[in-house]
Amino acid sequence: MDTASEQARASLDAAERARRQVAEEIGLPRGYWWAMAAGWLVLGVCGAVLPWLAGIAAGLFGAGHAIFASRLLSGRRRTQQIQVSASIAGRRIPVIVVGMVLGLVAVTIPVALALDADGADHASIWAGGLVAVVVGFGGPDILRVLRGWVRA
Repeated sequence: MDTASEQARASLDAAERARRQVAEEIGLPRGYWWAMAAGWLVLGVCGAVLPWLAGIAAGLFGAGHAIFASRLLSGRRRTQQIQVSASIAGRRIPVIVVGMVLGLVAVTIPVALALDADGADHASIWAGGLVAVVVGFGGPDILRVLRGWVRA
C-alpha cells in the first residue's frame, strides 16, 4: 500500500513540475519583440523627419499592435508545436505587456525631451533607437521579470 501511494505522489509531483516548466516557457515569440523594436525606431524617425506624421504613425503602430498582438498576448501560442490552456497561461500576460509598452513610452518621451534640451540633433531618433535596442534584445527578459513580479 505504501509503494502505491509513493508512486502516486511521485507521479503527481512530476506532473506539477512539468506544468510549471511549460508555464515558465509561455511568452511572446522573438519576432514580436523585433517588430516592436522596428516600430519604435520608425516612430522616432517620423518624429524627427516629419513631426506631423508622428501622430499618425503612432496611431497606426498602436492599431497594428492591437491587431497582430491580440492573438499572441494570451501567451498561449508561442510556437506552432504547443498550445497551452488558458488556465496555465494565465490572464495577466496582456495586462503585463500593455503596462510594459506604457512604461517604454514613459521612458522614450523624457529621454527625447532631455536629448532635445541638450541640443542633440534628431533626439526622437536617438530616444526611439535606445528603446528599440532595449525591446529587441531585452523584451523577453523584461517580460519574464515582470511576470515573476506579478506572479503571472
